[in-house]
Amino acid sequence: MLVQLASMRDAYAEALLELGQEDPRVVVLGADTSVSIKTSLFGDRYPDRFFNVGIAEANMMGIAAGLALAGKIPFVTTYAAFVPGKCLDQIRNAIAYPNLNVKIVSSHGGLTVGPDGASHQTIEDVATMRAVPRMHVIVPADAPSTKSLVAQACRTLGPFYIRLSRPSVPTIYSASKDVEVGKAKILKEGSDVGIIACGIMVNEAMEAAETLSKTGVSAEVVDSHTVKPLDSETIVRVARKTGALVTAEEQNVIGGLGGAVAEAITESYPVPISRVGVRDTFGESGEHQELMVKYGLTSKEIARAAKHLIKSR
Repeated sequence: MLVQLASMRDAYAEALLELGQEDPRVVVLGADTSVSIKTSLFGDRYPDRFFNVGIAEANMMGIAAGLALAGKIPFVTTYAAFVPGKCLDQIRNAIAYPNLNVKIVSSHGGLTVGPDGASHQTIEDVATMRAVPRMHVIVPADAPSTKSLVAQACRTLGPFYIRLSRPSVPTIYSASKDVEVGKAKILKEGSDVGIIACGIMVNEAMEAAETLSKTGVSAEVVDSHTVKPLDSETIVRVARKTGALVTAEEQNVIGGLGGAVAEAITESYPVPISRVGVRDTFGESGEHQELMVKYGLTSKEIARAAKHLIKSR
């Protein structure tokens, strides 16, 4: 079967152009990465609503807060290596604390930044932003869901953090399929184990489920694109149905999706859980496919974790 690859950055740029036409309040801010992330396309069409502030991420957050207070809907975009890392104080105190309508979209998240190395491979951003009160945290799985979730974030009051990946990724959703902020999406029904994934690991989860099916294991696959607020109702329902959960994410397993799922089921319906992700270590320079294998972010590792849970249950 031919796998269709598409860029989350392209989808984000398309969403911004459509939102800019739909709502004159939409403004876009960048920090000298606008060509790479494709937000410069918005600037070409709407130059009076586009602001490149240079390499000044903390200042950019303050400007976004001011624009939100003036009634605008600011989209603030740069690499995940710089946001939230270089401006967490401004995000916390100038945006989240007053509950302002600012949408923070970071690209190049996780190990798949590849050759740029550990300094640019942000593996703690989801955990960091998840801990900030009032912050929505979204990690789309592919280009179509990126476009849809960005549009929904624009129409939802309050601060958002949306994390995109650098490489083009397999397309999972069609334009006709629904994806909704705050609602996890069951992509495949199963009965023996539940696989809860986000971001580029959703495709790996689907591949793992296919591998498992060949050995007689029925895996349910869930795209938990909204890490916060987590759709605990769906997660717990899957836990009750399958009796075991594997989480998969392209970030540190501490504090991210795996932590959120563990918290949800511990409070409501404890079952065995295995977390697939970066194991509390920094990355290194390399091609993103090589890094995914080395750090265990593959369908093979997900399938192995699922089999171990079932065997030990």
